[in-house]
Amino acid sequence: MEFIKDITLIIDEQRGGDEERLQRILRAFHPVRRGSCYRVKGTFKELEQLVNTLPGHHSVAARQGRAAQPTCLIPANTLVLEYVKSKCGEKVKRIQGERSVIDFRAEESDPQGSVQVTFSAQRDSPSSADRVHVDFVKQRFLTFYQRTASDLQQTSVCLAPHTPEELQRSFPRLLFKPADNNYTTVCGPFAHVHKLEEFLSPTSQSSGKGPVNKVPASRQSHKSPKHSEPPENEPCPICMELVPPQRKKTLQCKHSFCKDCLKRAFGYKPVCPVCGEVYGTLKGTQPDGGTMDIQRTSLSLPGYDHHPTIVIHYHIPSGIQKEEHPNPGQPFQGVSRTAYLPDSSEGRKVLELLRKAFNQRLIFTIGRSSTSGRNNMVTWNDIHHKTSMHGGPTSYGYPDPDYLNRVQEELKAKGIK
Repeated sequence: MEFIKDITLIIDEQRGGDEERLQRILRAFHPVRRGSCYRVKGTFKELEQLVNTLPGHHSVAARQGRAAQPTCLIPANTLVLEYVKSKCGEKVKRIQGERSVIDFRAEESDPQGSVQVTFSAQRDSPSSADRVHVDFVKQRFLTFYQRTASDLQQTSVCLAPHTPEELQRSFPRLLFKPADNNYTTVCGPFAHVHKLEEFLSPTSQSSGKGPVNKVPASRQSHKSPKHSEPPENEPCPICMELVPPQRKKTLQCKHSFCKDCLKRAFGYKPVCPVCGEVYGTLKGTQPDGGTMDIQRTSLSLPGYDHHPTIVIHYHIPSGIQKEEHPNPGQPFQGVSRTAYLPDSSEGRKVLELLRKAFNQRLIFTIGRSSTSGRNNMVTWNDIHHKTSMHGGPTSYGYPDPDYLNRVQEELKAKGIK
């Protein structure tokens, strides 16, 4: 599964090679030229295949003395990038390893605030094995970055009478950034943000409760090993206090919490705060008023020659963002999308799962368009669709024999099964 699709590859024509041949190869990617460099967009796989056809070309980072791998421009919230750099440094180092270098910074020339990430080998003259390793690091980092970003909550709060330094010691998993009008922007995993908001609430202040001086357990992007039996004196992973048996709630995944902590966490999102397993019905932020219309055609998809085709027409009208959206009160632009499934038994099963996801507002969200780069747009929400009948995976089409299995796994992760 590709977590980040909108990647920009920078190719410097001055690194050698036939310029006419280069232009012919890049024509299909609709390159944009800036100075002596071409910029082309695509998925990681598409750009990886492109690089393999350009043995004489390197990225602009090579001008600085290192035989670099291509530079990737990843659309990203700058606060999320800062969170990754500040709170996930050790994880990034482990992904990087000893044979490669990951360097990322804001792209000054990009008004949309994308992030430039360079992946390169440690040695000035990398071997073929080094280049393979760097490609592997690149894929791991992109996956980690997207998963981390999707698990973060961003809010603006008034910290008074406390200082950011004081609260940082008590809530080490949160990133505090001063904002306007005595407010501070806070970014971190949702359980930790919720704990801070609870502490800052007037009820908490009047009761004299103080922040917990222990590190709350963060929600992992993968499932933690399940315990055979939960320990009797296990602390609650949210408040880190020992839980009396009468106040303990153990989920099917064997993770235990204070009943009150779990109730508040489930009020935000019905998932285990430790492993992410979904309980109950997960509701998304897809704008209201959308439609999902189904048609069928006798045309067959590549790989499903003996089956007709299911055609899904989605339409989300434009409107005004609500509190659950990135910019409440601002208008957003709607979207119409078409997707395709084989009219087979498995295809019909996936159709019903997608219908459930649509009704639970999980198919779309509001954010930044990966194609136009514009904000306040209705975009896909991590459930991949085939928007073309042909062209294979790189064109979001068929044939793709693993697609139906993959999309069912994506839906299962959101509690749709």
